[in-house]
Amino acid sequence: MKIRAIITGSTGMVGEGVLHECLNSADVEAVLVINRRPCGIIYEKLQEIILKDFNDIASISQSLTGYNAFYFCSGVTSLGKNESDYTRLTYDLTLTVAKTASQINNDMTFCYVSGAGTDSSEKGRSMWARVKGKTENDLLKLPFKAAYMFRPGFMNPTKGLKNAYSLLKYVAPFYPIFDKLFTKYVTTLAEVGLAMINVTTKGYDKKIIECTDIRKLAKQ
Repeated sequence: MKIRAIITGSTGMVGEGVLHECLNSADVEAVLVINRRPCGIIYEKLQEIILKDFNDIASISQSLTGYNAFYFCSGVTSLGKNESDYTRLTYDLTLTVAKTASQINNDMTFCYVSGAGTDSSEKGRSMWARVKGKTENDLLKLPFKAAYMFRPGFMNPTKGLKNAYSLLKYVAPFYPIFDKLFTKYVTTLAEVGLAMINVTTKGYDKKIIECTDIRKLAKQ
């Protein structure tokens, strides 16, 4: 099986890391990135669409046909946002994109990056965790071939990529210590990308992909 993947968020750290692994994988034959601004990457098997408003995803629906994977790596911080605004920017936008994709390609594997601590019950104290939990739950109800909810914690950035957060660049040298002490909550950005590729081609017995699952999938 050859992957033809759509990626959002490639102008951010996670999306860029996933894109990097896809461009360097023999299992991926084509990649379409959808961004609000150019990612600045040129590659033979890469195409890019600039879409200022992701709620208008239906306007580019014809360009989404023929793809069998969707790696949704977009996201915003909850800092400074009330629950209504964060829900609109996280739940509403993600579901709008995913519903359009599922209607066009029901033979598609959808991978969504939420985060460690996401609340599947949707009833916890943490606002962001509730919203992410509802987003995950409703994505799993859509008619995709398969859907997987990725919950990375600390991600060691991939060397050489421009969008790694400055803080992580400083923290990265301590990754071996974090890896030893907090194995269940850390992974590398490269492992996240490889795990998405491998879960698309080989599947997995869990829909919620925690850090330990990410590491396992990356080695398959």
